[in-house]
Amino acid sequence: VEKYTKFVKERSEIELNYARQIRNLSKKYQPKKKEEDDNKYTWCRAFHSTLNELNDYAGQHELIAENMTSQIIAELTRYAQDIKTERKAHFHDGRKAQQQVEASWKQLESCKRKFERDCKEADRAQQYFEKLDADINVTKADVEKARQQAQMRHQMASDSKNEYSSCLQKFNQEQNEHYYTIIPNIFQKIQAMEEKRIERMGGSLKTFAEVDRQILPIIGKCLDGITQVAESIEPKNVSNTLIHDGPGADTHWLSVLLSVSSQGSNPEDFSHLPPEQRRKKLQAKIDDINKDVQKEMDQRDALTKMKEVYVKNPQMGDPNSVDPRLAEIAHNIEKLQAEAQKFEVSPDGSYTEEPSSEVQSKVQPETAESGDEFDDADEEMLPTIGTCKALYPFEGANEGTISVVEGELLYVIEEDKGDGWTRVRRNEEEEGYVPTSYVEVFLDSNAKGAITYI
Repeated sequence: VEKYTKFVKERSEIELNYARQIRNLSKKYQPKKKEEDDNKYTWCRAFHSTLNELNDYAGQHELIAENMTSQIIAELTRYAQDIKTERKAHFHDGRKAQQQVEASWKQLESCKRKFERDCKEADRAQQYFEKLDADINVTKADVEKARQQAQMRHQMASDSKNEYSSCLQKFNQEQNEHYYTIIPNIFQKIQAMEEKRIERMGGSLKTFAEVDRQILPIIGKCLDGITQVAESIEPKNVSNTLIHDGPGADTHWLSVLLSVSSQGSNPEDFSHLPPEQRRKKLQAKIDDINKDVQKEMDQRDALTKMKEVYVKNPQMGDPNSVDPRLAEIAHNIEKLQAEAQKFEVSPDGSYTEEPSSEVQSKVQPETAESGDEFDDADEEMLPTIGTCKALYPFEGANEGTISVVEGELLYVIEEDKGDGWTRVRRNEEEEGYVPTSYVEVFLDSNAKGAITYI
């Protein structure tokens, strides 16, 4: 019952998450004020109607979660508690019956030992009497005393025998009642409880299907509405409107198509990558450019020294012959520094066009070493701040991402910074980004901003 309750709870959470994503998608594509003029096109109106129907569609999935919570989860949670209490009572009765028959057995054993002990004492007293009775040197008083002692012991043995017989009969009766009445009754109650539990599970499974079935007609109406608005589109009227409105009428939609098609390429600023991976790529690009700048500066310093030697010793060469190369190197340095400024990133991984003082300043020979230190520091293993569970499979095709399968448990090492990505780790060798909407995150209580994202 508890396992099935947990299953339905996770299913309702999936429905809520799905409904939330559908609502967000519908809201994202709702027309803005500047697009209101597009409503004169039938296909635009059809698309807007589709968004509204999709919003109603999301509401039905929220209703599934709500009904599952009230009709299954709440009911089974209470029933699970009741069945635990009932089961505990039956087991308590069983232990009590077992303790009672064990106590009766101990009493029987005690009676048996007392009977055996009294019999041995009676035998010894009889032997002692017979010994004294055969001895002519013993007085009659001692013989009479031994005889009375033997009779008393025989009487005690007889009483112990009767008591043992009574205990044995009592134990046999209690044992028979234990194995043929009490324990079978307890088992029957447990069996009835189990049958009721199984029947209740079957009813819950049926309710699980009915909750889904109840919304199918409404979802069908939503889909019928989308079909109707799709059939209301008038291609000829739309094309005539576009032609009569002039060459700029479809500029907005052309720009949308161009923006969509450009998303498939890999831009130079690595904007298609997750934030941390993008920052690494941009930093690596800057480091490569700085290394090229350093090489140019080393050549410039060498040529400057050569020119000084030529000035002091004209017979070794013409000082002016070095100037064209120095001018070319200066131009190369300026070009490389400008390129480095273009790829400069802020610490949080965002892209900026502002010049960096680090790039504008003269690159020192230690630049390569400092870059290595930055890389080493960046490669330190980040601490775990929580865990997450994959709600959907994710292939992780882009560099910096990690593939996950549905239901997989991972460690969270960096929470979503508002860009829609969460950084996770599978083990010491595998880590990367996954979409935040694809996982359910549970941050540790001592982590910064300990919030559960769904």
